[in-house]
Amino acid sequence: MRFSRNATGTLFVGGAMALTLAALAYPGMLGLDKVTTDQSRIIANTQWGPLTEQDRDFVVKVRAAGLWEYPLGQIGLQKGSSKGVKTASEHLVDGHAALDASCRKIAPMLNITLPNIASPQQEGFVTQLKGETGKQFDTDFANILRMTHGSIFNTIAKIRSTTKNSLVRALADQANDTVLDHITVMEKTGLVDFDQTLFNQTTPPKLPQSDLTPPPPAAGQPEVVLAPPPTATSTPLDLSGLTGGGPAGAAPGPSPSAG
Repeated sequence: MRFSRNATGTLFVGGAMALTLAALAYPGMLGLDKVTTDQSRIIANTQWGPLTEQDRDFVVKVRAAGLWEYPLGQIGLQKGSSKGVKTASEHLVDGHAALDASCRKIAPMLNITLPNIASPQQEGFVTQLKGETGKQFDTDFANILRMTHGSIFNTIAKIRSTTKNSLVRALADQANDTVLDHITVMEKTGLVDFDQTLFNQTTPPKLPQSDLTPPPPAAGQPEVVLAPPPTATSTPLDLSGLTGGGPAGAAPGPSPSAG
């Protein structure tokens, strides 16, 4: 079954990252659109460099991506009917477990609140694929994930080239490697319809921000942990010795061990 424009449209509509601030409020609006008209606005000065609104949103986006792509990888291991899809599923689980560990490590260091649930749009992708089997599952799995990884790949490049925060820069390096790997394994399935997927990637339908925004965690809710697989090959960030990146006189933050 081809990943059609109509099917994708239905999918999107249906469902479908001591500070100078005491705490950073959970961003009210995330997703593919900007939170404010100026995402370069500095919201905290840390010992690892200034933290901008887009830096914070990037950490949250990486976390949210894992919250739906990791379980979808687990589903793919069970439902995938081709070797390529099963291999891609292994890469999803392995890569996002390590990325998630990095997000959970640096978030408290930067005082960023992370979501425990992906956005409604992202959860909609999972719901759709849970209801599919066989070749339809394999094809939609490869195309949806190629599209979403292609979209965040551009965001990673922007963050990596502009952030002045060394923790966010390290996360962007890891995310770049992981997402490129996931793009590659999706393409190796031989199921990607590039014309349709790139159209959906570059011309997404307009959705309300509530569909694109992962909800904040409920008060007192334990943090969701994406456990690495027994045969994990990806590793979280090693932050030992990672300091600096900020202007002279920046307020000190917690030590790296706090993450």
